[in-house]
Amino acid sequence: MADEADTPMEGGCLCGRIRYHLTPPIHFTSQCCCRDCQKATGTGHTTILGIRRSQLQVFGDPKTFTNTGESGLGVTRHFCGECGGRLFTSGQLPGEFVMVQAGSLDDPDRIEPENVIYAKDAVRWDRFDPALPVFERLPPREFLPDGSPPAGAESTAGGAVDGGG
Repeated sequence: MADEADTPMEGGCLCGRIRYHLTPPIHFTSQCCCRDCQKATGTGHTTILGIRRSQLQVFGDPKTFTNTGESGLGVTRHFCGECGGRLFTSGQLPGEFVMVQAGSLDDPDRIEPENVIYAKDAVRWDRFDPALPVFERLPPREFLPDGSPPAGAESTAGGAVDGGG
């Protein structure tokens, strides 16, 4: 049996009009509490998977909405124009990286959050696994296995890369 982390994943929107195929590896999995994620999801946080854009194949034509992130640069949310189901987020600062909405996976139990980000914006009624590391903004970690940050990103410790999704 193949290691589940090396197996491609499928997902899509609520109505099934838009589907996607995600090829591993997943570079990070976070629970994001930024205000943009709260507003976009209508809840306290969202769980996101960070992958390169080239790892995501989308079938269908998502609608988009772009706003300005904490960095002052554009953050674009991709969703189904029919049912409104959120699929993934892209932006100027994460460059070639996209953040896939874990809840849009066909089997969201395949992933495991690594941390909580943007805790500075967390609402008091939201709860997280107490074993997860919690960061006020972004953790001082590398985004890629080779230690290099995503294209266009500055130091993540200073919160230069916008929130998740």
